[in-house]
Amino acid sequence: MIILFHTDKTIDGAERHSSHFTPIIEEALKRFSDKISRVEVHLADENGKKTGPNDIRCLIEARLDGHQPIAVTNYANSNIDAIEGAIKKLKSSLEKTLGKKNQH
Repeated sequence: MIILFHTDKTIDGAERHSSHFTPIIEEALKRFSDKISRVEVHLADENGKKTGPNDIRCLIEARLDGHQPIAVTNYANSNIDAIEGAIKKLKSSLEKTLGKKNQH
């Protein structure tokens, strides 16, 4: 499973985020890893440098073998909350698509 991490220009430290969040994503999706070829994470600040509630958007797309890709979006006040919320939504979608029989 390949994990690609993308940020917009308003999010600082893309490499730092990638190295920090990749293991979290791998662990969360490990029971589906044999069905997922690639995961793309897109993190953006919707308001740019202005502040606002739930302005961090995380879109995660999972490319599945033999299935259409699954994409989910989550909005939160921080990068970590946005990513964790998107991971939770993606796991739920994967369970519905692939079935709970893949759980170990």
